[in-house]
Amino acid sequence: MRSVDRLGERGHSLAEMLVAMAVMALLMAATLSMLQSGLAASGWGTRRVEAQQAVRVALERMANELREAGYDPTSAGIAALVVAEPTRVVLHHDLDGDGVIGPTRERVTYLLRSGETTLRRDAGAGAQPIVEGVRRLVLAYFDRDGAATTDPARVAFVRIELEVGMGASAALMMTQVMLRNAAIW
Repeated sequence: MRSVDRLGERGHSLAEMLVAMAVMALLMAATLSMLQSGLAASGWGTRRVEAQQAVRVALERMANELREAGYDPTSAGIAALVVAEPTRVVLHHDLDGDGVIGPTRERVTYLLRSGETTLRRDAGAGAQPIVEGVRRLVLAYFDRDGAATTDPARVAFVRIELEVGMGASAALMMTQVMLRNAAIW
């Protein structure tokens, strides 16, 4: 009876085991590939969101200060903009109302130096970074009739284009700001 039991039992052959292992290896490779694709997409999305947030913060700060440019409660004739260049703008606002532009906080410079990727803001304490990874900054200036101008005294509107990020995860945003306090000829 013992020999009959052994004949009825059947194990797996080496060929069957090798086929099963090959199928399992293919399934694991496909799963790993899908996981890597998912992680890459997640990383791209994260970089894109970070770039968009950085652009939004920088544009909002620049736009707010440009709107305040020329604030002069004493009517001392403070110029809103002093410099109007494609990658640099210098603005004045009399925050303490004394009729004099102080060297800190009341004279603000935004600039992107040639060959750099950091947009900086200088309000008298040195140029502090506002946003890193800048691919492009374009400041365009327009008079009250909508004509382009480079004369700071004639500027009524400023269009800001800011692109931040790398490759496909870059974010480009644009805004146009009216100088509310500018004494336009």
